[in-house]
Amino acid sequence: MKTQLQNTLKILEAKHRRKAKSPEALPVYYGWAKLNKVVKREALMVIFLNDRPGPRIGKDGYDGVTKWIVPVYKRIQTAEEMADAKECNRMYSAYSLFMDDRQFHGSLQAILDANSESDRNHVSEDERLKIAEELRKAYMDGHPHYKDHGITQTSIHFE
Repeated sequence: MKTQLQNTLKILEAKHRRKAKSPEALPVYYGWAKLNKVVKREALMVIFLNDRPGPRIGKDGYDGVTKWIVPVYKRIQTAEEMADAKECNRMYSAYSLFMDDRQFHGSLQAILDANSESDRNHVSEDERLKIAEELRKAYMDGHPHYKDHGITQTSIHFE
């Protein structure tokens, strides 16, 4: 009788046990910066969530991120990125690539290539292409007359 009751309790416990969300599933948001009094330059922003936010921001941090960027793509951090997040003392880590920087000269393709190169160690090639395509689409929706002129040659290489 006792073992039958224990077995029934185990079955019920397994049936009704809530699957806890992994505290390790922290998102990364890609998007274009919202221009305002503080942010005056167009930029591609990548925002890492370092910790689970409170109820005011939302459980996935999306509400806090939308104050700074127009989110275009979301992915989950890798184990190495999450190890870095444990060392941080801020809720978010934000990285920006400004369109008018000297190395980009306003070139959308150059910015997307630089972002893809920085994600090379943590994100697969297929996902990097998907991120670049989503970012390109979102930028072109907001800038219908944009024409990518590319980066001009700044030096000569003799062989």
